[in-house]
Amino acid sequence: MEQEKIVEPIVGVNGNMITVEYSHQVMQNEVAYAAVGTARIKCEVIRVRGNRADLQVFESTSGLKVGDLVEFTGDLLSIELGPGLLTQVYDGLQNPLPLLAEQSGFFLQRGVYLRALDREAKWRFTPLAEPGATVRPGDRIGFVMEGAVRHYIMVPLRWQGEYIVREVAAAGEYSIDDTMAVVADDTGDTHKITMTQFWPVKIPITDYAEKLLPEKTLITCQRTIDTFFPVATGGTFCTPGPFGAGKTVLQHAISQNAEADVVVIAACGERAGEVVEILREYPELNDPRTGRSLMDRSIIICNTSSMPVSAREASVYTAVTLAEYYRQMGLNTLLLADSTSRWAQALREMSGRLEEIPGEEAFPAYLESRIAGFYERAGLVRLRTGETGSVTIGGSVSPAGGNFEEPVTQATLKVVGAFLGLSRERSDARRYPAIHPLDSWSKYASVVDQDDLDFARSILRRGAEVSQMMKVIGEEGTAIEDFIVYLKSEFLDYTYLQQNTFDAVDGATDAARQKRMFADVSGVLKHEFEFPDKETARRFFLELRQLFTDRNYLALDTAEYTALSRKINDKIAEESKHHA
Repeated sequence: MEQEKIVEPIVGVNGNMITVEYSHQVMQNEVAYAAVGTARIKCEVIRVRGNRADLQVFESTSGLKVGDLVEFTGDLLSIELGPGLLTQVYDGLQNPLPLLAEQSGFFLQRGVYLRALDREAKWRFTPLAEPGATVRPGDRIGFVMEGAVRHYIMVPLRWQGEYIVREVAAAGEYSIDDTMAVVADDTGDTHKITMTQFWPVKIPITDYAEKLLPEKTLITCQRTIDTFFPVATGGTFCTPGPFGAGKTVLQHAISQNAEADVVVIAACGERAGEVVEILREYPELNDPRTGRSLMDRSIIICNTSSMPVSAREASVYTAVTLAEYYRQMGLNTLLLADSTSRWAQALREMSGRLEEIPGEEAFPAYLESRIAGFYERAGLVRLRTGETGSVTIGGSVSPAGGNFEEPVTQATLKVVGAFLGLSRERSDARRYPAIHPLDSWSKYASVVDQDDLDFARSILRRGAEVSQMMKVIGEEGTAIEDFIVYLKSEFLDYTYLQQNTFDAVDGATDAARQKRMFADVSGVLKHEFEFPDKETARRFFLELRQLFTDRNYLALDTAEYTALSRKINDKIAEESKHHA
């Protein structure tokens, strides 16, 4: 028997928000469709009060008027999960953008929604479950290979209780809508399991045995991050910075080299030019694991700032749900959101239309809880199979004028485990990555010894103090001991903190090489040098810096690397002997 359609009238239109007067039951976050001519525009219930519901509309409301009808679906805002997600570019509602463009042309048509996954593609299925077995939601029926990823076909996560497996498909090739298994519930009713399932994006996937404390360092191969401001597998971090500070290049470097099985990019509300840059350049990035395109194990969720703000807000939740889904397979996923400031601005706009009491800078009073709720969906978990999986979340923040005191940055800093603050001063000086070594911090464990790290940080702090002092009293008024500390801090900055992302060797430094490099640099920092004058000291450190920098571009333990290492040791020993 077909379910009766629930249709209610619009009583108010305010930008991309409509108000509906209802006589039937409606739910928070329920999906509805507003009719404009022959088009049906997707909406979501964001507030229910009395007999009225406010809905945010995911497309232009042009042409909508009081009296038009809205059809309620009874479903929460959900996305489709299954094989074929990797390599895709979606919008915030999980419409595949390439197919949408192919169907609509240069200008996307309103009210066009496509299925997220290819119904025609064939996948080679390998069964795992046996008839007669008892299974629960999230248990594995079988798997298909999605590129290099083993994609498990699971009992739908939205189901509840236990089921008895009656049938399992034999090994072979199937499309995603074919029946992979038939299970019976405790009443004896049978249910079919296909390769796909749906999950509401604003509810975290928590079908695991326990959530663990993130302790293992996520190696990104970026020395400044892994050594000084590490990120943990299953942890959270943010990269605030002004426009032009190198966020996109850093994001590409992290996604390319981080120890993650799946990468999800959420381009939520960035300018169209920057999103186009991501779409053009990202597929060209080489995956060091496979030698193929990084796109083969990535998903891009794309909403530009010119798209409706509601879709921008949905894109963040769509991205994190996809990341959680792959975590259920025992994989390590990395979600990079760029930028959460634009997402927060979407919240601010909807809050204004709802006429809520504004907080600081007109952001909603619940901004902190929304940001915390997003980052709390990260985590390292142990599945019921005993495997571990993780979601690591990194959010770019774009504070106006690089002001880290604004509400979005401050709310983010309260919940993340690492703060990688990008500096206009460093980017202007072409010191990349432009992560400020004194303002940034991390609560996670580094790849190097903590005592050596603390000493290196003290050199950076003291060097910065001497640098500020020299700007006032000049170099001639500075004691040579202080000047040597300043030269050591500059040496550390140039040879270790700065990294050439575009070089095949220096662009990615693994943990083992970082430890060796840092031990060599730390040895220089701890060495007691004596120089007759500042000019001699400057010349020595400039020459030593060049030797270290040249070595950074050489593959480890090659003849050239070994020769240069010997030359470095000889130079330090000669200087020590000369001034003994």
